[in-house]
Amino acid sequence: MVTIYAIGDIQGCAQSFDNLLEKISFDHTNDFLWLAGDFVNRGPDSLGVLRRLIKMEDNVTAVLGNHDLHLLAIFAGVRQPNTDDTFEEVLKASDSESIIHWLRHRPLLHYDKKNDRALVHAGIPPCWSLEQAKDHANDLTTMLTSVSWKNNLKEMYGNNPATWGPSLTKQERRRFSINAFTRIRYCYSDGTLDFTHKGPPRTHQKIVKPWYEFVRPENYKTHIYFGHWASLGLARFQNCTCLDSGCVWGRQLTAVPIDPPGNPITVLCDEDALT
Repeated sequence: MVTIYAIGDIQGCAQSFDNLLEKISFDHTNDFLWLAGDFVNRGPDSLGVLRRLIKMEDNVTAVLGNHDLHLLAIFAGVRQPNTDDTFEEVLKASDSESIIHWLRHRPLLHYDKKNDRALVHAGIPPCWSLEQAKDHANDLTTMLTSVSWKNNLKEMYGNNPATWGPSLTKQERRRFSINAFTRIRYCYSDGTLDFTHKGPPRTHQKIVKPWYEFVRPENYKTHIYFGHWASLGLARFQNCTCLDSGCVWGRQLTAVPIDPPGNPITVLCDEDALT
C-alpha cells in the first residue's frame, strides 16, 4: 500500500531522520515523503541529510525553508555565515555543486490539486488567495533556477516590506514572498507580517495572531502542511497542520501519515539535539 508521510524540520539531524524512516518501515517502492523545509543547520549532519534526500529524490517532495535559503546565500557569496551555522561540510563537500543545484530546484510551495492540500515551510500570508500564492512561489522558483540567481538572492534579505500592496517593486514582491513562505508566524490585524514574536500563540494574543487564524481570501479550504514553528509544535487545526516538533531542540521528529491518514509517528531526537 502506498503511504505519504509529511515530516517537519530535520535541520541536519540525520540520525533522527534515519531512525524515523526505520520506525515507519519506509518502503522506497511504495512510500513517499512530504518535507516542510529546513533540511539543514543547527544539527550535526546537514551534509548527510542532503545526500540522503538526493538519493531518494524520486520519493521526496520537498520545499525550501529559511535555513536552506541561508545555505544557498552563503554558497553564492552574498551572505556571511553565522557563528552557530553547522553546514560548513556542505560547502566543502566534493559534491557541493550538485547539492546546491538540487536545493535551488526545490519549490517554495507544493500544491496537490487532486486532494486540495499544500506544503510550505512557514505559511501563506492571509492577504493572498491560493492562486496568488502559487504564482508567487513559481516566480521565486524561476528566480532561484535562473543564471542570475546569486545576484537575485542578494536582494532578498530584510524584513521590509512587511505589508503587501500593488505599489511594490518586483524585488520587494519577491522579498515579501520569501519572508512569507519561509518566516511567517504572526500577522497584525491588517495582515502585516510580524517577525518579532516567535513564541506559542497564547503568549501574544492581544498583539498579533497566527497567520492561519485569519479568514482566507475566497475562503479556500486547502489543507496546508507547514513547519518552522518549533514553539507551536506538532498541532492540527481545521485547515492546517504544523509539523515542526522541535527535533533539533532535543524533542521529536514526526511523520504524519496524510494518505491514507493516520496517527503521528515520532522518534526522540536526543542524539542530534543542540548542546
